[in-house]
Formats: sequence, C-alpha cells, structure tokens
Amino acid sequence: MRLLLILLLMLNSAATMAYDRVTGEMHASRSEVLAQHGMAATSQPLATQVALDILQKGGSAVDAAIAANAMLGLVEPTGCGIGGDLFAIVWDAEEKKLVGLNASGRSPKGLTKEHFAEQGLTQIPAYGPLPVSVPGAVDGWFMLHKKYGKLTMSKLLTPAIRYAKNGFPVSELISYYWKVNAKRIGEYEGFAETYLPNGKAPRKGDIFKNPALAATYEKLASGGRDAFYKGDIAHTIAAYMKEQGGFLTYEDLASHKSEWVTPVSTNYRGYDVWELPPNGQGIAALQILNILEQYDIEGMGFGSAEYIHTFVEAKKLAFEDRAKYYADPAFNEIPVDWLISKEYAQERRQLIKPRKAAERYDAGINQGDTIYLTVADAKGNMVSLIQSNYRGMGSGMTPTGLGFILQNRGELFTLQEGHFNEYEPGKRPFHTIIPAFVTRNNQPWLSFGVMGGGAQPQMHAQVLVNMIDFGMNLQEAGDAPRILHSGSSSPTGELMTDGGVVSLESGIDEQVQRTLMRWGHTLQPVTGAYGGYQAIGYDPRRKLYIGASESRKDGQAAGF
Repeated sequence: MRLLLILLLMLNSAATMAYDRVTGEMHASRSEVLAQHGMAATSQPLATQVALDILQKGGSAVDAAIAANAMLGLVEPTGCGIGGDLFAIVWDAEEKKLVGLNASGRSPKGLTKEHFAEQGLTQIPAYGPLPVSVPGAVDGWFMLHKKYGKLTMSKLLTPAIRYAKNGFPVSELISYYWKVNAKRIGEYEGFAETYLPNGKAPRKGDIFKNPALAATYEKLASGGRDAFYKGDIAHTIAAYMKEQGGFLTYEDLASHKSEWVTPVSTNYRGYDVWELPPNGQGIAALQILNILEQYDIEGMGFGSAEYIHTFVEAKKLAFEDRAKYYADPAFNEIPVDWLISKEYAQERRQLIKPRKAAERYDAGINQGDTIYLTVADAKGNMVSLIQSNYRGMGSGMTPTGLGFILQNRGELFTLQEGHFNEYEPGKRPFHTIIPAFVTRNNQPWLSFGVMGGGAQPQMHAQVLVNMIDFGMNLQEAGDAPRILHSGSSSPTGELMTDGGVVSLESGIDEQVQRTLMRWGHTLQPVTGAYGGYQAIGYDPRRKLYIGASESRKDGQAAGF
C-alpha cells in the first residue's frame, strides 16, 4: 500500500510539473507579450522602457534600438558598452528585405605578431592592453541611424544621459557579474574611478551614476561619430593606451569604418533562417540546423537522449568548421556557400554514429558576456542587434574620464602560423556575437538572439527547434532547459580530442543523463552559461507582435 502511495505521488508530481500552467506550456516561465504598434525586448527593463518611449515619440525601430543600446551601456556595463563592437540585421519594411551590418573593429596596425613572441606569449592575453581592438559600436550606431533613423541622435541619447547623471538602481544579475568582473580587472587604471564607487562594486538596488559616460554621450549627440573616432575621445583613448603599453592609436580609430553586409540563410522545414557571414560565428547555427533537418527531431521528443545526442554531435561537426574557416573575409576566402549547403550537411551527417559520442571530428568554449536586443515599430520595421565588450566588462582598459571600458575582442585571434584566424595588424578577429532573423514566405517571422559566447549558435538552433519541431511558443522556446556542449575545436587554435563535455540545464530527466553517459558523453554541471534570449515574433495575419524575454536575465519584453 505504501509503495502504491509513493508511485501515485510521483505520478502526480510529474503531472503537476507538466500541466501546472493552464495553457499547457510546461516550460514557460510567463506568458508571451502581445502588442500591435511596437515592441522591444532587452536584457534590462529600464532599457526596454527607453526603447518604447522612443517608439511612442515617433522613432523607428532602429532609433529605439540605438537608444536602448546606449542605455544598456550604462545600466549593463557587464555585457556591453561603446568600447565594444556591434552587429545588426534589419528588416526594411518598405523594401521588404533584410540588411546586415558588421560594425566590428580591427586590430591595431602597429601591433605585430612578433611582439607577442618577444613577450614570451603563445596566445593573446584576456586582459590588459594587448587584446584591445578598435571599438566599432559607435560607428555602427551612426551608420544605422543615417539609413534608418527618424529622430535626432541627441533625442536618442538623452534618456541614457539623464540616467547617467541622476543614477539608476543596479539590478540583481548585473550586480553579481559586476562584482565578478571587478575581481578580474579592478586594478587597471581608471576602472575603480568609474565603476567602483566607495571602492566596491555596487550591490543590487544601489544607485549608480556615471557622469563621465554622460559627458561622452553628450559629445556624440552634438559631434556625431567623428567626435568618437577623430575628436577628443579618440585622442584620450590613444593617450591612455600608450600609457598602458598598448598599441591602439589615434590613426587606428580615425581610419575605422563599418560594413554593410548581405545576410546568408538556410531553409529549415519551410522557415528561412538568416545569419551574418564571418568574421562572426552565425553560420554555425545554419550548419547545425542543416544536419538536424535530416532527422525526425519531433519524433525523438524534447529532452530525449536521442535528441540531445544528435544535437551535440551536429554541433561538434559545425564547430570543427568554425575552428578552421571562420575569420575575417578580407584576409581569406571563406567558403560560406559550401559550408551552409544542404549537400555538405548530408555528407557530414554520415559521420554521426547513433548512441556513440565522437571524441573528435576533422573539419571538412569561448566564454563572453554580451547584450542582445530586438525592436519592432508600427511600420513593420524590425531590428536584431547584438553588442559586446567580449569578456564581461572587457579588457579592463578604462580611458581617463570617458566612462567606458575598451573591449578585449583581440583575444580571439590565434598565433598559430597559417591559420585563417591568425593575428595580423588591421584585421578583424573571429567574433562570437551574432544576431539572427527568420522569415517565412518572404515575410518577417522572428527577430531573435541569444547572448553568451560560443553558446550562441547552439542556442539559436535550439530555440528554433523548440518552436518548429516541438511546437513551443516564443516564451516557452526560450525558457525550456538548454543543452550546452563545450570543448570543441576553436578558432583560437585549441583542438577537441576527447569529445568535450555536455552540460544540461535543470529539467532534463536523470535517466536521460545516465543514457547519455552510457553512450560516451561526458556530463558536467555548469551554472549561468546557457545564454540570454530576447525575441520578437510577427503574426502577419493579425498584424501582431509577440515578445519574449529571457527568464535567466534581468530583462523585459514590452509593447504598446
């Protein structure tokens, strides 16, 4: 009798987990957000509110995205800032097409590969002056604004300027990462002055002000992009870097320019999935999806051992190509069309063995903190934008009186001779940050992204599989437990020889985990490495926006 009672309780518990929401969406932490006239989804609620305010004042989706990004540079310096790079995909409702922007910066022209050898370095360090590359975000803002902006840049930057002067309460997760980053880079000159009031990282709810960043934004509002790349800001950055033993110069900044690029796509079960071509890693998501499309993923079931095994092996295959080929296309011919072709995916799929994890594949986890945001306006324009300093708050290089930190994206070069991603002066490094977009029948269907270093293409693919194969809604697709494989071969030169490790978020059945271990997968728990998701979907029949925001972050989706 007692055993029967225990079994009944277990069954009741399982049923409760699956059906405790009346909608039946067992993985959703909250409902989707619905709105007709505009939508914004960012990783910090104050930034979302700024974006909505800009939309309601007549601003375009791009206007609101720029305003939100400027705000995030203030309220979430642990993930972004104008010392970093930017990528964007824009749905142009008037032209009915997608446009891409690569606003990533290049390595200093005066820093040679030989310098690293002279310093006894076999890889580029994570912090300090050597991994600093030209920050491309500001130029990206102004290029986007020139093409798609409606309000003045002064109006777009005013909310962030006001908050920087008057202060804002630091939110929970950002406070945690602020403290973590302060331990890594708090000793670099200028950091404490800007980011450690009273000598400590602000705690949740502490009011933080950044008057230096307010002054920098005011210069951008009045002087445009040249105020950053050719004015006082550029001179200050160059002088600071020289003092710190760095190589980034005024000439590097003055010669910087972003690039309009054409997004590339694959069709996954009737949906056209769009990513930007390298130097980013977006096409890895397309490669993963091309392999998964050859399997009955829906029949396997979400969270099954068969699905997780197949996904992990597909990821391993895509990341071998990522390690070998993804780099600056100005320095190498990247075979993008071949890598994302269905024929190549069919060839690669043959290497996957059922129920047996591969220890290595030949080509045929980076960690980073980032922000992702997406905005849609009343005219149907949508923007998918991602921006980052790379490792949390960046290199630690905090130029005097400017209120921001320079990125350490140059760490992602390799010093390996002859590699596509080998360090060279004036070259863009391999990039982890990737925005994404999905169209269906030549209409916008989904603008989305998932921040988080090497996790990003994995999570792009998982979100879409959750929606297309497993029938989840926009919020549920982001909230469902995630799969993370790390230890693949890398564009920085590391090679996978042991199969890497699989980390499964809480919610994956223990029996499934035991099965995966029997099949040769090494499982390793990890906390906080599963990315940060924001998304806006579009329902063309009802002319309705659908928003979702990451339950693992401080973010918010909202509309009007």
